[in-house]
Amino acid sequence: MNGTRHLIGSGSPLEPEIGFSRAVRVGPYVAVAGTAPIGDDGATVGPGDVHAQTVRCLDIAERALEAAGASLDDVVRTRIMLTDVTTWREAARAHGERFASVRPVTTFVEVSRFIDPAWLVEVEVDAVLP
Repeated sequence: MNGTRHLIGSGSPLEPEIGFSRAVRVGPYVAVAGTAPIGDDGATVGPGDVHAQTVRCLDIAERALEAAGASLDDVVRTRIMLTDVTTWREAARAHGERFASVRPVTTFVEVSRFIDPAWLVEVEVDAVLP
């Protein structure tokens, strides 16, 4: 895969329409797009619960990493976007449950809103394979 662009889809019918991928791998670098707390049924997971939504976002990101040949252990950066930054500790708890030993750099930011008003958080992940 050196230098080759490998696109990882999520199966969303919007991917070709919008022109995005769930993740992209180029060489050892993997970027995972902002993941929202969407269940397999298309509904929002954990309405009103930042921790549950963050867990779901991380589950989706982990699946994308695995499809790219990476794992959570390869993550070097995460970005946690929240509609209410005062809830950062709930998101941080979910982040710590997954990354306590990996300890990637991370950023918590507040955004005004997401596409779906029920979403309280989105997560982006970058990984580098050894």
